[in-house]
Parts: sequence; C-alpha cells; structure tokens
Amino acid sequence: MEISSTITETQPQKFALPVDSEHKATEFRLFSAAAPHMRTFHLSWVSFFSCFVSTFAAPPLLPIIRDNLNLTATDIGNAGIASVSGAVFARIAMGTACDLFGPRLASSSLILLTAPAVYFTSIASSPVSFLLVRFFTGFSLASFVSTQFWMSSMFSAPVVGTANGVAAGWGNLGGGATQLIMPLVFAVIRDIGAVKYTAWRIAFFIPALFQTLAAFAILIFGQDLPDGNYQRLQKSGDKQKDQFSRVFYHGISNYRGWILALTYGYCFGVELTIDNIIAEYFYDRFNLKLHTAGIIAASFGLANLFSRPAGGMISDMMAKRFGMRGRLWALWTVQTLGGVFCIILGKVGSLGVSIAVMLIFSVFVQAACGLTFGVVPFVSRRSLGVISGMTGGGGNVGAVLTQLIFFKGSKYSKETGITLMGVMIICCTLPILLIYFPQWGGMFCGPSSEKVATEEDYYLSEWSSKEKEKGLHEASLKFADNSRSERGRRVHSAAMSSSEATPTNV
Repeated sequence: MEISSTITETQPQKFALPVDSEHKATEFRLFSAAAPHMRTFHLSWVSFFSCFVSTFAAPPLLPIIRDNLNLTATDIGNAGIASVSGAVFARIAMGTACDLFGPRLASSSLILLTAPAVYFTSIASSPVSFLLVRFFTGFSLASFVSTQFWMSSMFSAPVVGTANGVAAGWGNLGGGATQLIMPLVFAVIRDIGAVKYTAWRIAFFIPALFQTLAAFAILIFGQDLPDGNYQRLQKSGDKQKDQFSRVFYHGISNYRGWILALTYGYCFGVELTIDNIIAEYFYDRFNLKLHTAGIIAASFGLANLFSRPAGGMISDMMAKRFGMRGRLWALWTVQTLGGVFCIILGKVGSLGVSIAVMLIFSVFVQAACGLTFGVVPFVSRRSLGVISGMTGGGGNVGAVLTQLIFFKGSKYSKETGITLMGVMIICCTLPILLIYFPQWGGMFCGPSSEKVATEEDYYLSEWSSKEKEKGLHEASLKFADNSRSERGRRVHSAAMSSSEATPTNV
C-alpha cells in the first residue's frame, strides 16, 4: 500500500520517506519500518493492540469467571461499564500530556502503570475486586490518544487520515483478537492439567506480559517527532515549551472538538459496548458453545483489519476531491448507515442472519471511527492533543452511557438494547451538520463569503501577538500551508491566484 500526496518540495536526505516543510511524511508505506515515520506507526498500533487485548480479555471468559466469582448480571454489567469509564478522563489527560511531554513518554508511562492491574486480575476473588481490576485496566485505552497524536505528528495532511485509520484500526483488532486468544490460552492451560477456575487466572499473565513488553519497546525505539524527542528539541531550542493553560483553553473552547466527541461516542463507544456484550449475547441467545460464541464475537473486532483503515482512506480520498466538506459528508453518511444496521441487528432472530448483519454493522461503525480521525487533526494545531483526548474520551463516555442505559441489569433484553443503541447512533450523528470551518466550509455551505478566510487566519488565531513576536507560531504557519489540500479541487487555482500572503517556510 502506498499513498502519495500532491505536495512537491525539496526533500531532506535524512528521511527515508518524502516529507513536507514540517518533516511529516507525505507517503504512507504500510510494509516499511523506516525510522522515524513508519517505525512510529508500527510501535503505536502494536502497543494500542496490546491494551485492547488486556482490556477485553475478560469478556470471552465470562461464562467461566461468573461461575467462579458468583457474578450476577448486574455485576457483569457494572464491570463492563467500569472497563471503559476509567479512560474517559484518562484520554483527556493523555491528550494534554502528549501536547506538553510528547507521545513517547505519555504512552509508555500509561501502559506500564496499567499493566499491574492486568496481572492482578488473576487474584480477583469477588465482584468488587473484579470490577476494580477491569476499571484500572481500562485506563490503558487512553493510549489511543497518543496513537492518533503520534500519527498526526508524523504524517502530512493528504495521508494523515489513512495513517490514523490504519494505526487505530489495527490497534482495535485487539478487541477481536482477544476473543480468540483468551479462550485458546484458557483451553491450553486447562488441558495441561489446571482446573478451569485456575486456568482462567493463569491466562491473564499472557496479555499482561504483552502489554509490558510493548511499553518498553516504545521507550527504547520510539521518537516523538520526525526531528527527535520533545526533551532534546526543547533543550536545543528547536521546539518551544508551550503553556498548559493556553493549550487546554484553545482545545476546550473549540466547539468542533465537542461535536466530534459526541459523534465519536456513538461509533467507537458502540464498538466498545459490543466488545463487552457480544460474546455473552450469542452464547445465551443462541445456546452456543463458549468457543463458538468467541469466534463470532471476534469477527466483529477483527473487521478492524480493513474497516477502520478504509474509513481513513475514504476520508483522504474525499478530501482530495471535495476538501474538508467531503470528509464531513463521508463521516455523516457512513455513521448513519451504521446506526441503521445496528437497529436491524437487534431485530433479526436467526443465527446466520444475525452474524451477517453484525459483520456489515461492524464495517460501517468502525469505518466511521476512521473517518472521525480524518477530521480531528485539522480542528486545532496548537491543541491537537487536547482535541484528540476530548474526542477519544467522548468514545468512552458513549460506551459508559450506552451500557448504563441499555445493558445494565435486566431492564432491557440485549436485542432490544442493541436496537435502541442504533437509534442513538443516528440521532447523535446529526450534529456533524453543524461543523463549519471558515476557510473550508461545512456540509451545506462553502467558505466564508464575507471575508476571505485562509488557513493562516484560522490556525494563527490560537496565538497571541506576544507569542507571535517570540516566533512560537511558526509550526502553525507551516501546518496552515500544508493544510491547503483541504480545499479540495479549489487548491490548485487558489494557490496560483494572488498567493494569499502565504508565509515562507524555513
């Protein structure tokens, strides 16, 4: 797979991939491990994959765990909610940490700090202790934010949607892979001679070890930016240390970030919900064997192999032709169709049709996740981490609310809950219609006609005149110049006319 941009610049010799003025790669070469761009890509998705495996290691073994710990339906529901609720604020904090300290330290620190909770799952002895280990393990899902921040820092505008989509999609594969891995590991340990109530406990050492190794790989081989790590760049004066208060303010005051947080709550949030309930749903409703239910459930998460990356690629392709407006239309359309198929999934009653509809639903809802993070990198340059954290946190909030409303206890049957969840998806996708960029437009209208709005106007509005005098805005200037491709087919003619006071990039 190779995706090339239309940007033509004199390329420095020190990078294996062609780069733009920020040294972000303008090509995405999936099967390359070239440092720093593609090495960072592989480190990010593998580490995020390990966190997904750990967080959702319990659901495929729930039929065994619930008997061992005497868990009720309410206990299981509460534990599922706990597993995704911890990451709500952790994702927002992770975004800020990436902005201030860099994704390498932020990501590896979080993964190492949450690994002990995975080990402690093996000694859970009550509903409360089971809930607590799932809660603290779930914090690791905040590594998603560092993954998306990292990709947005390494890849240029024309390919950033693809990079974000593939990294997050392959990371999310962990939610499906663990549905296969954990029953298999459990079976091997049991066949060796352990009783089943001991075998499931030993099985948790596998995801815990995987997560630990992933964290050390990031520390040893990772790099924050194409030009180096934050600490070295700040010491050399090549990167200025930003103020937390200003970074945070410009993030939370941008309404586009809040809308994307809401809509992401009903694509990624729904994916997290399905990861928690789908194995038990098929096991109970269709009287399947544990291993069979696990295979079916795994197929939902494993669709991330291509569905979320496809969402990112569709976002980039739509932007190339229609600009940012194309990205927004694609996101709204795909996520709304995901809601429709979710409703259908709750209505069908046969095993074969349920599996087929679930697979179609998984493709749309996961592609919507990729499409969302085709838009996120352009909301703010200065507060990219905060916007990524808000959006990612919104995904967890959506998962928590959905499980509280529809899947906690016995108020609704699971099939009814799935149908109502589909309605929520459609309703919560509508606010995308309100997103508007003055320099690019929105779904129903083009750029501002009252005043000629440029990319520089938008991104430099995050900096005060005093900060500009110190040169702190230079990275935003380069990003604005490289974001002209979001005009779509207008870009060539617009760039050739009157030069629009384009800054000279150093």
